Amino acid sequence: MTVRDQIEAHSADFTATERRLSTTLLLDYPFAGLEPIQALAERAQTSAPSISRFVAKIGFQSFQDFQRHLIDELKQIQTSPVERKSMSKPMHGAYMASFLDRVSGILEESTQSISEAQFDRICQMLSDPKRSLYFIGGRMSDTLMQYMSRHLRQIRQKVYHLPSDPEMWPEYLLRMRAKDILVIADFRRYQSNLTHLARKAAEERKAHVVLITDRWMSPVSRNASEILAIPINTDTLWDSYSGAFAVIEATLTNIADSHWETTKQRIEHWDSMRLDFGE
Repeated sequence: MTVRDQIEAHSADFTATERRLSTTLLLDYPFAGLEPIQALAERAQTSAPSISRFVAKIGFQSFQDFQRHLIDELKQIQTSPVERKSMSKPMHGAYMASFLDRVSGILEESTQSISEAQFDRICQMLSDPKRSLYFIGGRMSDTLMQYMSRHLRQIRQKVYHLPSDPEMWPEYLLRMRAKDILVIADFRRYQSNLTHLARKAAEERKAHVVLITDRWMSPVSRNASEILAIPINTDTLWDSYSGAFAVIEATLTNIADSHWETTKQRIEHWDSMRLDFGE
């Protein structure tokens, strides 16, 4: 469980002062929590003793213990495949069966990390014909966004995938209107340019940002209105996107099923045109 998880797990019991402190911590997570206790107290308009009581309430022995956990999280965020290999756990028995067993665990955890209410809400957002949809991911995770946007193009209009070259992003930002949706996939070893893109889309274009990330939370989360924090750890050198891929496929299928008549017509028209190009 991350520090963020522990804060959110106890949020229902917070006093007004503790809610203000938790908001301060989460708005600039995890960096706000790494400040000296007095600096954090000034930022949250509270006192050092109140912060000490807060960290004890959410399960830490001291403010120093709280900060040690945040530092450990930062280390996990930045680990490379080489570093993760040194911490990996060996497979037991047949390699493929053992690996797929770990993937099954990721899929099971994914169902617990996203509520049905949030899933339904995101499906409704992505199926709203009044909104344009924009997709982009990181160096590896953009594969997920290409897959998602290609399928959605067969379901509805106004779906755009941003190119990897940031020099082209202003064109797409200028297209965005209030309440349009920018879907970003950003997993650990996060990309700072995606954080800047999300901020501009949310603050300057008033678009809604949907973030697909891991439990450590991409900094894009600061500007996201919806966050899908999906497990990725397989205890090998590689993180797995299998959970994210399954959630994306569930979303696509839900949207197509819920709007089947218009989806059916669009796929039929799409296929008739595609066949004209010799496929």
